[in-house]
Amino acid sequence: MTIKQSLAIAAFSAVTSVGSVWGYNEYQQHQQVLPAASPANSLFKPASYTAAAASIGLVDFEHAATKAAPAVVHIKTQSKPKQVAQTPNGRRHPLQDFFGDGFGDMFGERGNSSPSPQRRGSGSGVTISADGYIVTNNHVIDGADEVTVTLNNSKDYKAKVIGKDASTDLAVIKIDAKDLPYLEFANSDEVRLGQWVLAIGYPLGLQTTVTSGIVSAKSRGLGINSRQSRTPVEAFIQTDAAINPGNSGGALVNTDGNVIGINSAIASPTGSYAGYGYAIPSNMVKKIVADLVEFGSAKRAYLGIMYGNDQMTEEDRKANNVKEGKGVFVMEVSKGSAAEEAGVKKGDFITKINGKTINTGTEMIEQIAALRPGEKVQITYQQNGKEKTATATLKGEAGSYASIQEKVVEQLGATFENLDKSKAAQLQLSSGVVVKSLQQGILTEQTRIKEGFIITKVNNIKVNSVEELKEAIKRSGNSAIISGVYPSQPQTEYRYALNDLQ
Repeated sequence: MTIKQSLAIAAFSAVTSVGSVWGYNEYQQHQQVLPAASPANSLFKPASYTAAAASIGLVDFEHAATKAAPAVVHIKTQSKPKQVAQTPNGRRHPLQDFFGDGFGDMFGERGNSSPSPQRRGSGSGVTISADGYIVTNNHVIDGADEVTVTLNNSKDYKAKVIGKDASTDLAVIKIDAKDLPYLEFANSDEVRLGQWVLAIGYPLGLQTTVTSGIVSAKSRGLGINSRQSRTPVEAFIQTDAAINPGNSGGALVNTDGNVIGINSAIASPTGSYAGYGYAIPSNMVKKIVADLVEFGSAKRAYLGIMYGNDQMTEEDRKANNVKEGKGVFVMEVSKGSAAEEAGVKKGDFITKINGKTINTGTEMIEQIAALRPGEKVQITYQQNGKEKTATATLKGEAGSYASIQEKVVEQLGATFENLDKSKAAQLQLSSGVVVKSLQQGILTEQTRIKEGFIITKVNNIKVNSVEELKEAIKRSGNSAIISGVYPSQPQTEYRYALNDLQ
């Protein structure tokens, strides 16, 4: 049983709707306020305690907490009530978040609309420059109309979103301020199991809160970012430092007070702290932040191989002919990719990236995610029992795999047939492809296409047959625009956007 099967994996910014009490509001109503301890209380230690603790080998968290806490900020978001485009069955349209409230008009669609409640959110962020750049989670600020940052000294600032990346769940915002305390990134590759760490943030509506724990695992892949992106990138640092709703975007620091990760998720049966928290490693954060500041979006680098999930069952491994061995088994290689240039072939095992030993696919992704397209990478792999090492240039696209292209067509969730010539003449169409039947798939998830719809173009290029339609979809890469008509209204062309096809 995987973690996802046994536990709820939750992003943990606290979000509330106006008129409800949930998250930290509810917590504040029910928490017990304990009296302050007296000087005689054993919780209070003499001034010489720190020195005494150091002399007997105990870990001192005071330096790290004092250094890091002032640079961790409270982020509050607000979303104004909006008219929400809905599908005929009353659900929000899947592409509404991409195109906004004009989606229906833009693609020739009309649907019901209803006001959504005003929402407020609470999360954390880490100041990374003296002039006001702050890193947080994408899910903290995504969809917000207003973002307010409260510093450790209680000063409030309105923030501007600089860029965000759903695949890694990271975002950068900026406030107009100077001479701010800020934190530096440590090298997350040097993080070790069992090392002490502190989690700092604003959980449950509280002020700056510091908790301690150890690193209990590295390079964890949970699949949680797939809720925001069809191309999730994950390699979490796992810790048992207490993390709760509102800690999202806060800092995970080492005992030197430097950032080794950005807290992002918890594994819990309740949605609150129950043992494990997950942070995005600092090397990945550093690279994505640099991209967002410079370009406004992340520049993803690809090695160009298909490999098995780390949680693959024995049955799945057999079904996909995945062999046992050290490293990452290569199931397929993309044409023209960095891996192909390095001589990697289907059936090989990748064992090192830039000299760093790789045991799992998540560890490999962690190394590649810290690089940009155009950068050179050294790949070490086992091929027919022999170790080889080669250097190649990373690409900015995932590339194409024959098996994936076929799967994309299957995942449309529809059967098609060529438009009858007499019917085409009657509708004054030269040709087209009829959507004969619909099942669960991309078309039902992302569009309002109904059975009987006649597809005439893909990406503004005519398709005359089912085979041409399939080939056009395969060539489309990650997105496509399908155009066509309904027999009852052949004079009206409808256009539907398909996203994240690979």
